[in-house]
Amino acid sequence: MKEWKKILITQEVTIRDTLQIIDANAMQIALVVDEENRLLGTVTDGDIRRGILKGINLDDHVMKIMNPHPTVAKSYERRDIILAVMKLKRLNHIPVIDDDGRVSSVETLQDLLQADVKDNIVVLMAGGMGTRLRPLTDDCPKPLLKVGGKPVLETILENFMEYGFKKFYLSVNYKANMIKEYFGDGNRWGVEIDYIYEDKPLGTAGALSLLPEKPNQPLLVMNGDLLTKVNFQQLIDFHSVHQAQATMCVREYNFQVPYGVVNMDQHRLTEIEEKPLQRFFVNAGIYVLEPKVLELIPNNEFFDMPNLFKRIISKSGETTAFPIREYWMDIGQLNDYERANVEFEEVFG
Repeated sequence: MKEWKKILITQEVTIRDTLQIIDANAMQIALVVDEENRLLGTVTDGDIRRGILKGINLDDHVMKIMNPHPTVAKSYERRDIILAVMKLKRLNHIPVIDDDGRVSSVETLQDLLQADVKDNIVVLMAGGMGTRLRPLTDDCPKPLLKVGGKPVLETILENFMEYGFKKFYLSVNYKANMIKEYFGDGNRWGVEIDYIYEDKPLGTAGALSLLPEKPNQPLLVMNGDLLTKVNFQQLIDFHSVHQAQATMCVREYNFQVPYGVVNMDQHRLTEIEEKPLQRFFVNAGIYVLEPKVLELIPNNEFFDMPNLFKRIISKSGETTAFPIREYWMDIGQLNDYERANVEFEEVFG
């Protein structure tokens, strides 16, 4: 990569600034070096997301989250050997250093191996009635409501297409014919679209029991009323690296208690916290599932996605949380819809 020098940072750089550097460059990695360009560590999107989950402040120094022992290649190693290492360790980037540990370049999997179209199936949940958006949804299903001049579901479809996804199922119920008439078989977008018809509401997981084929790759599931700029490649990579059976995207939600909170030990007052800020992670409505977990879903019965995760956890299955730091908007209520129309051009234009 010719632009690799732009991703070199010192260990005093903040996580926030590192995040901007990662997002601004196609390599999606930053290299922490000393004053002589000797490699000290690497920082990827996954490192930052794990730091967010641990509560690390984005204004802390990047050394708090960097990987101090990354896999590296020597400048004299053959590209086919480097590629084999990257495949074995599931790496997307590998710093190349000389015998003194100085960075001489960065190799990426994309450069070494041209990526093929993804075989993963994407299921978009588009069957809801959009009750909270009435009267807008009286004559139009929520996924077809226009934000930025096009239906919400079309923007979602195009976002997935940017990452190489080509095979989609739309789970439909309310005004299903209108959705099918608009999207058809996907030929207009150069993708394949099929439909799952819910005769009754089945929940996000329950609808998956109607899939006519068993996936052979991790399955992506997303609510059809979300606008987001989440990096789906990073999501798939995160799921794979953690060898998860199921991954749930989560968003940070902050709630400020409007009163002074009193802590007590029986009758004794021990502390007063003035308007404390409570920090939570909430379900963001985007999931990655291994094919075998579909066997845990009851056939043609209402079964929500949290129920599926609880069932996997009860069987000691590995589940992970992928924190969304990108733009995310749930078009659930009228004020959300109006705000999305205002923000659309800036985010998606």
